[in-house]
Amino acid sequence: MSDEFDDEYRQVRRFEAHRDHLRAVAFRMLGSTGEADDAVQEAWMRFARTDTADVENLRGWLTTVVSRICLNLLRSRRTRREEALDADLPLSAEPGAGDDPEAAAVMADSVGLALQVVLDSLGPAERLAFVLHDLFGVPFDRIAPILDRTPEAARQLASRARRRVRSGRPAPDVRRQKSVVDAFLAAAREGRFEDLLAVLDPDIVVVADAAAVATGFSGREVIGAETVAALFNGQARQAVAVLVDGTAGAMWAPGGDPRSVLAFTVIDGKVAGIDIVNDPEAIAALDLVAFGD
Repeated sequence: MSDEFDDEYRQVRRFEAHRDHLRAVAFRMLGSTGEADDAVQEAWMRFARTDTADVENLRGWLTTVVSRICLNLLRSRRTRREEALDADLPLSAEPGAGDDPEAAAVMADSVGLALQVVLDSLGPAERLAFVLHDLFGVPFDRIAPILDRTPEAARQLASRARRRVRSGRPAPDVRRQKSVVDAFLAAAREGRFEDLLAVLDPDIVVVADAAAVATGFSGREVIGAETVAALFNGQARQAVAVLVDGTAGAMWAPGGDPRSVLAFTVIDGKVAGIDIVNDPEAIAALDLVAFGD
């Protein structure tokens, strides 16, 4: 009995050593202290049922477990159209800061309530990629399996989320996004350079994946409205507007088979960023939905 008790005690201590970290991750994912605690408790139950004796990086293993739980909760919440943000939560109640004043200051600065509001506007996949990579330093090759995507696709998700966070604004209504994307596509198709320029943010950034570069796109990153307008002017003739992971985008799908997807970041009525995805595996993992009439 004593040996069994000792084993259970060691298991509890192993988990508790990472509880604050897991709660911080879950809170950033979910924006709710109650849901964060539930997610951590579920992670504990999975940990208790699993033989982790050979797991070298237990913190990483547990982070993956709690991230999958949070992703499922975010997707479920999205279908229910629920708002789970703790609007009245004071910054001093941020989980994960512990008794370290420096850590508490960093947490309050970088992931305060204003940021939480913006995070709450992101799609589940974007939110997970950004939170894990930008806030907790998890590499994309570890994020990718959680999302069932390639590391490059995870990187692009985080990039889109980062642009939204830096703007300091929640995502606009998708119908308004679509009107901007439609204007972009129409100007591009018809070769109306000035109209195309008018819909682009002066500092627009276009990021292409390796597959797009391999098929002739002019580089991994293109910056500036005039350069981007020249690049797309007279192009995109067969592209159609679609929802890409819940935000307005476009795709080229000859014969109904998506070959290229453009994920747009729209800020203040301007296209501030475009991610071009040509990798077939990355496209297959995207949630592409046609706009209704």
